[in-house]
Amino acid sequence: MISQFFVLSQRGDNIVFRDYLYKARLKRLVIVTTDRGEVAKGSAEIFFRKVKFWKEDGQEEAPPVFNVDGVNYFHVKVVGLLFVATTRVNVSPSLVLELLQRIARVIKDYLGVLSEDSLRKNFVLVYELLDEVIDFGYMQTTSTEVLKAYIFNEPIVVDAARLQPLGPAAIFMQGTKRMPGTAITKSVVANEPGGRKREEIFVDIIEKISVTFSSSGYILTSEIDGTIQMKSYLTGNPEIRLALNEDLSIGRGGESANDYRSSYGSGAVILDDCNFHESVRLDSFDMDRTLALVPPDGEFPVMNYRMTQEFKPPFHINCLIEEAGHLKAEVILKVRAEFPSNITANTVVLEMPLPKYTTRASFELEPGVTGQRTDFKGAIKKLEWDLEKFVGGVEHTLRAKLTFSQELHANITKEAGPVSMTFTIPMYNVSRLQVKYLQIAKKSSSYNPYRWVRYVTQANSYVARI
Repeated sequence: MISQFFVLSQRGDNIVFRDYLYKARLKRLVIVTTDRGEVAKGSAEIFFRKVKFWKEDGQEEAPPVFNVDGVNYFHVKVVGLLFVATTRVNVSPSLVLELLQRIARVIKDYLGVLSEDSLRKNFVLVYELLDEVIDFGYMQTTSTEVLKAYIFNEPIVVDAARLQPLGPAAIFMQGTKRMPGTAITKSVVANEPGGRKREEIFVDIIEKISVTFSSSGYILTSEIDGTIQMKSYLTGNPEIRLALNEDLSIGRGGESANDYRSSYGSGAVILDDCNFHESVRLDSFDMDRTLALVPPDGEFPVMNYRMTQEFKPPFHINCLIEEAGHLKAEVILKVRAEFPSNITANTVVLEMPLPKYTTRASFELEPGVTGQRTDFKGAIKKLEWDLEKFVGGVEHTLRAKLTFSQELHANITKEAGPVSMTFTIPMYNVSRLQVKYLQIAKKSSSYNPYRWVRYVTQANSYVARI
């Protein structure tokens, strides 16, 4: 099925790993395995050049699936690394993309930190993992727990403090305070110094929201895609009981709750549907909304859910664009955070396509603001506004003066926009789904592992029409 699998970094480098040999030829990190001989040997170079200089159909980035000379290339980006699979066979794209995501997760489970540095130091272990996950192009298993029986190399620990906050650890930054991040930077097979193993468990509620606002500011569509992610470092695999909101409702029909799409009273939190990991037992779920499970090794989703119930969006966007004289126009962009002032969003980015005849843009920010950056991308006629931090309850304004190469012959609002927004809000979720308690079966009276429950909200598709 899969002819080749390889990993590339997006940054410049002069080390290549191929068949356990170092070669200073390509200027990036490459790990190649599972070669069936059906695809040209230079496929990694072909892929990199195609993605690096992708300009087709006016797109800024290459799509996750494309074809070059009869070879299908599938890729996903994970913390600055490109995980790629190639094949000449007509296979399901969703299957291959899911496989790539799972491979990235398995490698991260074993290395603790997923980065160029960790891959270089552990390339033998990575090869060993890939040889077990994919055998002659066919997937065998992506279970971290199952793979432990076949993996014998010990991971070489990478100092996480030196790494840039590219991965999931960065989403739990809250001002100057960092939530415990050991679940992100520790291997499932490595012990603490001295051979000890720290007893702890992490539960992350991650929600990606999609909202579309009309030009008047009304909500046209809204949806939440959420997951309860767990990573366990508990010895002996004790049973876990995870309690959710007692007034949680699932579905809007009247069927049995056992099909996970039915109604359960009229709770404050209504999920349209959900599904559970195979290790979860639902014996008491109907009665008290408690999940029981024996967590496998590695990171895994306990529950995935979807919600279209009305919720209060975390940001409200206002955009006004109007003519300001001959060959000129002005854009006023206002964004207000609708969450509490003790919450801070980070990595906030707003983008707005401008009319194709825009030649120049000058920006004016509020006096005294810091941590904000503006840019006019002339090649693709797009305005970009980056805000490093966004405190709840605060409103920020950007003014942009545009210069055109020709006179306006139509309504300018039809040729500009919509405004799209990306963000991450740690320790906040809009669905109000909560973990009420996390109970671990005791092995002794002195057994008291660390428990961490963390929340994060991210933008999936957050769009305001003009």
